[in-house]
Amino acid sequence: MSAVHNFLFVVYPYICLSVFLMGSLARFDRDQFTWKSDSSQMLRSRGMKWASNLFHVGILFLFVGHAVGMLTPHFFYGHVISAAQKQMLAMVAGGIAGLVCFVGLSMLIWRRHTDPRIRLTSHKTDLAVLWILWIQLSLGLITLPYSFSHSDGSVMLVLADWAQRIVTLNPDASALVPLDWPYKVHMVLGMTIFLLFPFSRLVHVWSGLASVAYVFRPYQVVRSRRLNLPK
Repeated sequence: MSAVHNFLFVVYPYICLSVFLMGSLARFDRDQFTWKSDSSQMLRSRGMKWASNLFHVGILFLFVGHAVGMLTPHFFYGHVISAAQKQMLAMVAGGIAGLVCFVGLSMLIWRRHTDPRIRLTSHKTDLAVLWILWIQLSLGLITLPYSFSHSDGSVMLVLADWAQRIVTLNPDASALVPLDWPYKVHMVLGMTIFLLFPFSRLVHVWSGLASVAYVFRPYQVVRSRRLNLPK
């Protein structure tokens, strides 16, 4: 189990990140026509607005919250908020966002399975990605009762330290050994989603991030040109 543990939490993260970055770049370079969200809204818009908005608002909040919470060193916020208070904030805000996202995603899955037109045009990878995200959200919600039992913030500090060590190329997973199983499964499945990212419709997330840069682009100067037409 020690070898499996070290592989999953020391080696596997770098495999997933490498495939995530290089695979996304390769797909954009070679298969740009497949770089799309494959939205089914044109087939049937009923129920799409609520489901899509709930899912996207929830997942964006969860992504930003996980990134900031896991990658921000404790000394940056320790003089403002304690680890226990930060964990309570993360549980409440993350729990609400998780429920919102869970409801929206469940509606999207139900829509794809029950609507004949949408079901026929859905790829197997579309359904697989939705179910993987649903399981991941379920695991995240399952961790909430475990987090309440560790309200001193110790588990959050252990998880954040592991993530920061991965980013700084100084991995150490020894502190993760005593953690409860929902945390570990949630982490492994989360890394697996990054591994599958370049091979699924999730790549359109890159386009959403790129659109932010479009807002800050320089102004485009358009000058009129007179045409010398024959009289």
